[in-house]
Amino acid sequence: MRAATREQRGWYWYDWANSVFTTSVTTVFLGPYLTDVAETAAGGPDGTLHPLGIPVSPESVFPYLLSLSALVQVLVLPVVGAVADRTRRKRELLGGFAYVGALATAGLALVAGGDYLLGAGLFFLANTCFGASIVVYYSWLPEIAGPDERDEVSSRGWAWGYLGGGLLLLINLGIFLNAGALGLSEGDAVRICFLSVAAWWAAFTVIPLRRLRNRPAPAGAAPAGTVGSFRQLAATLRSLRQYPQTMLFLAAYLLFNDGIQTVIGLAAQYGDRELELSQTVLISTILLVQFVAFGGALLLGRIAARVGAKRTVQGSLLVWIAVVCLAFGVQKGSAVQFYVLGAAIGVVLGGTQALTRSLFGQMTPVGKEAEYYGLYEISDKGTSWLGTLAFGLALQFTDSYRIAIVSLVVFFVAGFLLLSRVDVRRAVAEARGEQPVLL
Repeated sequence: MRAATREQRGWYWYDWANSVFTTSVTTVFLGPYLTDVAETAAGGPDGTLHPLGIPVSPESVFPYLLSLSALVQVLVLPVVGAVADRTRRKRELLGGFAYVGALATAGLALVAGGDYLLGAGLFFLANTCFGASIVVYYSWLPEIAGPDERDEVSSRGWAWGYLGGGLLLLINLGIFLNAGALGLSEGDAVRICFLSVAAWWAAFTVIPLRRLRNRPAPAGAAPAGTVGSFRQLAATLRSLRQYPQTMLFLAAYLLFNDGIQTVIGLAAQYGDRELELSQTVLISTILLVQFVAFGGALLLGRIAARVGAKRTVQGSLLVWIAVVCLAFGVQKGSAVQFYVLGAAIGVVLGGTQALTRSLFGQMTPVGKEAEYYGLYEISDKGTSWLGTLAFGLALQFTDSYRIAIVSLVVFFVAGFLLLSRVDVRRAVAEARGEQPVLL
């Protein structure tokens, strides 16, 4: 087996390892579970919580938690990228962040009663480590794949991740639906699911750690050092002006992917609280999305090979706009309508994310991949903040989940318009001096 192919296959396994955190924790179980815990803690006459003296609706705790976690990552993740590029110890950093994140996820099994602050703190730590590990992981893509194979490699990795996330979710679904027969309460079943995610994440991370390798810094790179990484980050932010098309693409991505991550992260809460769907319907819909997304990522990868990644992503954004608008009108209790929307999301979900990941990799300067992916990751898996903030505010001030969900259209429309202005070929030539055949 070629060394490059071995690394690529090892790289796929971290998608398989980490996707269970997004699927089973962020998307399915933690939102409804933490909301129930927060409602138990809200014993005041007005039914609200007062962390740090600030009145917060129990139903808004999880959206606000996602936003707070992401805001901190806006500051942390670019620094992680700078450290990774300067120290060139990516394997060690990937392992450290993955295992601390898995440990914090296991700690969620301790959350019960009204311990919403404990749950919030553990998720905050796990989500931050998750995002940091993703920055390091993504930065390998330009190193292990040539310019004309990055879309395919990225799509396969993302498809592999959805398959892994779907398989563990299927197991967790079996535990949750059969909790009574197993002598468990629903809360016990959810806590077991948190433990399963931690074990899966930790165990399968071993494979990429064994197969991926560190690479020496490019000639002329600054010497290693964490303190110097802060100065390097400031220099990277200034250097963005030298790559205006990369900066424009990043702005477009931050907008439309913020919408994507908000839909993914809050779909279960929307279906539970507004549509009054059972947990069985909600979890099975997410399961449907996972397996459809496996095929969707591969399908959109093939479409991109014919028409280009940018056009394929633009087409997928039109589907996202339609899905959010249709979600506004889904009837209460209609499992069929919810399943249809889930299938539509699955077709475009994996492909949209995989192709934007590889497109951005084409636009990163050589030797600064992790730094630039640190900027990219502030709106990637589970790190949305503008979207969740908009959703939370709309929910708190209108008391309407439907208005909150449809408010997300603006992120997809604005992202589409900005993406249409990006000259991808020029961006790749400016950043890496490469000329891929099809973009």
